[in-house]
Amino acid sequence: MTQPDQTNRQSLPSPRAAASPMVLQAEGLRFCYPERELFAGLSVAISPGVTFVHGGDGRGKTTLLRLLAGQLPAAAGSLKINSVSLQDQAADYRRQVFWTEPRTEAFDQMTPAHYFDVQRRAYAGFDDGVLATCVDGLALAPELTKQIFMLSTGSKRKVWLAAAFASGAALTLLDMPFAALDKASIGFVLALLEDAAAHPLRAFVVADYAAPAGVPLAGVIDLGD
Repeated sequence: MTQPDQTNRQSLPSPRAAASPMVLQAEGLRFCYPERELFAGLSVAISPGVTFVHGGDGRGKTTLLRLLAGQLPAAAGSLKINSVSLQDQAADYRRQVFWTEPRTEAFDQMTPAHYFDVQRRAYAGFDDGVLATCVDGLALAPELTKQIFMLSTGSKRKVWLAAAFASGAALTLLDMPFAALDKASIGFVLALLEDAAAHPLRAFVVADYAAPAGVPLAGVIDLGD
């Protein structure tokens, strides 16, 4: 893993990824909290497959995902997905990103079935076959008609994960995807990520303390410990 600096790209491409077009390019990102500067001149290039964002507590893993999603404004820098600029074409940029805050309460009054309908309308490439596989593999069927606020933390995360993989989004951002999951669900998500690692067009960015076991990585963004 490389340590972030102010000038170098932080993604370490595999040979397969090096030959692939970049899905996302970020140049010179700067972000500050009131008490400190978190990123200064951060540039990353993310190719199809699975990219791992590593970092300790407070190093900015979730903040980086929110910046890449276009949900948090950077103080400086540029972001492009498939040559679509966030600065110039914000709506078109965001249509290519799947991101749901794991702790969000925005969908609490919906059922998972309703939430999936919302995502189906939002993403032209939404795949109902993948959704059905995820509902089965994550044992979500009994939860589909309950309001989301009634679900356990683990079940909520399963709902977000099912939508993420089914979305077909060019850039899919996953923040600590294994947190609060049971062992069987962890194994299922790892299998999905193994498949995602070979996807020729979609980029999956996984932020966590440790890389997903057994998943080939297209790149690593190391924010430090």
